[in-house]
Amino acid sequence: MKRFLQLRYFIFTVTLLFVIGCGVALNMYTDSDEIKLGQQLDEQIKSNPKEYPILQGRPEVKQYVMGIGNQVLASSEVKKRGVYAYQYEIIHDDKTINAFCTPGGYIYVYTGLLKFLDNESALAGVLGHEIAHAERKHATNRMTKAYGIQFILAIALGEKPSQLVEIGANLFSGLALLANSRADETESDEYSMKYLSSTKYYPGGVTYFFEKIQKEQGRSGGAFERLLSTHPLPQDRVDHVNELLRNMGNPQPTENNTFSKSYKEFKKKLP
Repeated sequence: MKRFLQLRYFIFTVTLLFVIGCGVALNMYTDSDEIKLGQQLDEQIKSNPKEYPILQGRPEVKQYVMGIGNQVLASSEVKKRGVYAYQYEIIHDDKTINAFCTPGGYIYVYTGLLKFLDNESALAGVLGHEIAHAERKHATNRMTKAYGIQFILAIALGEKPSQLVEIGANLFSGLALLANSRADETESDEYSMKYLSSTKYYPGGVTYFFEKIQKEQGRSGGAFERLLSTHPLPQDRVDHVNELLRNMGNPQPTENNTFSKSYKEFKKKLP
């Protein structure tokens, strides 16, 4: 048995090093692991109302956001619909213009973001972007990279099965690993547009978000600080989205696919 385990360890090590040498991204987290991590983070967030005050007494606000998010989830491009939780919470903080998604599909949207946006397609684009972070497992990709080969080997060989959730909770303390790379952001933009292209929304909805950030960033002080720390917005990211729109045949935004009027009415319900 000992010899068998040593051989198994050796084969796995050689295979792992070969894969890494080929530049292939590794992620040892299963969908079940992602959901467990998301549940732990959800509990952590809800137990800290000072930093993450969940909006209370306004169920129509959460219902509206959920309705838009669920239309995005209905896209055939979303592969883990029905697997991940895909639950929504509204954080009552008007000073923070941001949204984030934890592993397993727990999505959090700040009231500051809802007030900042001007139409439904922009919100759909942002929600699609966050859904893509979950679908593409961006957070746990970073966790795997952060812990390195020894951690991966221990998990793969069944030596530390309980460590997945424990290490995940420690790594996500303060949501530090929700800081996305430029590559993650670009990929999430692409998938957001794919998702929206099969919905009633303008597929370039996220461009409204970009344009308004660029326009108002200089005069809004630190309002965008948290957003840009987790979602960097270099010019090449904006250019890439515009290029994707051209490749789609330059679909045009109209009231019938942006829904600015209904969104204006929705914003009146915000506290």
